[in-house]
Amino acid sequence: MGATKTQKYTEIQNELAGVAKALGHPARVAILQLLASKQSCICGDIVDELPLSQSTVSQHLKELKNVGLIKGNIDGPSVCYCIDLEAWNQAKAKLATLFDSYKDPSCC
Repeated sequence: MGATKTQKYTEIQNELAGVAKALGHPARVAILQLLASKQSCICGDIVDELPLSQSTVSQHLKELKNVGLIKGNIDGPSVCYCIDLEAWNQAKAKLATLFDSYKDPSCC
């Protein structure tokens, strides 16, 4: 979708679409599950857990960081990634609002 078309939607709709896009790849879901289970993680550990190359994992980490679901701290030669709790809770609330908005009309 072109950048000009996104202006026709609410800020929340655009933010939710960004989160959905970030969650749209199983590797990114796996990374989030790994970080959620360990509370924090060094990038090398993530590479050891997934059947992907370092460069591919780095690209997925970049996508997750761009949408704000994770954050990273440089610790010497490594970057330690973890869940950004505030962004995580915001995404959770937005997804819940979307799913909770459906009321079964029993039409189908």
